[in-house]
Amino acid sequence: MEENKPLKVIVSGGGTGGHIFPAVSIANAIKKQHPEAEILFIGALGRMEMQRVPAAGYKIEGLPVRGLVRPLWSPKNVGVMMDFLKSKRMVKNIIREFKPQVVVGVGGYASAPTLNAAYSMGIPCLVQEQNSYAGVTNKSLAKKASKVCVAYSGMERFFPAEKIIMTGNPVRQNLLENKISPEEARKSFGLEPDKKTILIIGGSLGARTMNESVLAHLNDIRQSDVQVIWQTGKYYSLQIADDLAKVEPVTNMKVMDFISSMDNAYAAADIVVSRAGASSISELCLLGKPCILVPSPNVAEDHQTKNALALSTKDAAIFVADKDAKDQLIGIALENVKDDARLASLSVNVKKLAFDNSANMIAEEVVKLANEYRNKKNQMKR
Repeated sequence: MEENKPLKVIVSGGGTGGHIFPAVSIANAIKKQHPEAEILFIGALGRMEMQRVPAAGYKIEGLPVRGLVRPLWSPKNVGVMMDFLKSKRMVKNIIREFKPQVVVGVGGYASAPTLNAAYSMGIPCLVQEQNSYAGVTNKSLAKKASKVCVAYSGMERFFPAEKIIMTGNPVRQNLLENKISPEEARKSFGLEPDKKTILIIGGSLGARTMNESVLAHLNDIRQSDVQVIWQTGKYYSLQIADDLAKVEPVTNMKVMDFISSMDNAYAAADIVVSRAGASSISELCLLGKPCILVPSPNVAEDHQTKNALALSTKDAAIFVADKDAKDQLIGIALENVKDDARLASLSVNVKKLAFDNSANMIAEEVVKLANEYRNKKNQMKR
């Protein structure tokens, strides 16, 4: 290493939980394998990672980087490019001071200037692509990366085949360590322990389509012999509380703006209704949860639809298009949650797509790149 120097790693990216959870999981795996390692995160100022990463126990530097404005010819993009170049200069200074042997990019605004700067300074880079359809940033960064860790087959259409390593997506460790029974999990939400239960989640901020689907079918839920745990998201919670106050109470439904104990929520559910973000899908696969996926249409390259189809074409999930959800979603959920044979089949098929050691596999690749870099530097000194 330069012989006795400690392992130093920069991890960059964020913007959403879907980028931050894998990033922190990779960092934790590196620390577990190499307790002496020093890990520094680089994120985008004002984004979620600036709070979540320090809460996980890691130091983070913030960049003024932001996304391009549509349409691309907008004059506002002059300012966006200026911030990108400023961010790249800032990263070069961070690299000179921190002296990493490897840089990891997980997607999100900060990944681009960080990996571009690292590559130009001869630092090896690893890209972690969570989705089945690679984003523009990761496609361009892959040309500069030494390794690309992916979660889906067929990624050769986006990345050089010789760089690809199939690792899956790292997930939150507490989800895998939870040993609570479904009955106890339901009781923790104040629900009946023995009733069929549907979990509806639209991400921490919520999903309008999911919420409108529930509100349009309160009577169906009320009259069913099924329980519902519904995460509305903080953004929509006040309006939904208002709407619910005007109707007859739905006593078999637990409404929450945010679920902090997702491990218990998954354990309580017989079927999960979710968006099709890469992290959510990885969690559902590992836990073997029957699921109904409603891809968000408001994401780059419509990658959630491609993620969902990667499961539904293998009969590992039920696909409901966003435009059909308000009419069909709750009916499909109520019908399938009572079909034990269908639930069992979905569970078996989704479990086949799981990777249960992703964070450690990626950490090992990161360490290999760092060791190669250190050996190269040592040889140059001789």
